[in-house]
Amino acid sequence: MRALPVGDSGLLVEVSTSEEAQALHADLLRRRAEGSLAVREIVPAARTVLLDGLDDPVRWASELTASEVPPTPPRAREVIELPVRYDGPDLAEVAAQWRVPEQEVARIHAATEFTVAFCGFAPGFGYLTGLPAGRDVPRRATPRTAVPAGAVALAGPYTGVYPRSSPGGWQLIGTTDAVLWDHARVPAALLSPGARVRFVPVGDV
Repeated sequence: MRALPVGDSGLLVEVSTSEEAQALHADLLRRRAEGSLAVREIVPAARTVLLDGLDDPVRWASELTASEVPPTPPRAREVIELPVRYDGPDLAEVAAQWRVPEQEVARIHAATEFTVAFCGFAPGFGYLTGLPAGRDVPRRATPRTAVPAGAVALAGPYTGVYPRSSPGGWQLIGTTDAVLWDHARVPAALLSPGARVRFVPVGDV
């Protein structure tokens, strides 16, 4: 574990894996909730966690780097279910890469319980981990100039849902009508780091 200073009151903590980042993020949230960590923001990413607004970043840098990565936290009890139609334009390409029929791509994806590892790219966009080993897919060689809101997509080891229309290079395998970001909702984001997610097929798989 390595802690790098960010400005006058921040630290960027680097770990080795996405799983370690998730565990560290959960542990830091626990410390803040119990009052042993005074910090304004805790932001996870693929293999880092950013702490901003620390009261004593030097002390925390020393404490964190001297400690072990915490164990994986218990999983949240509630599962967020997202209805999905497996009708994406890249479904056949993903099936070819996985060497399975298109229906099997849908079955594997729908049978997987995902975890939101971190959020980014656009408000409400969560990077979901959990696909079985060997199911990584590359981004498209040529990104699309516009991906519709609600597109369910794969890239590398991640699944994501586009919360709004935007350019994107992920492989599109389906569509959901779930609203990922609503500024009138509290919280505005449907998905947050640590959340459990399942995709529920609409129609036959």
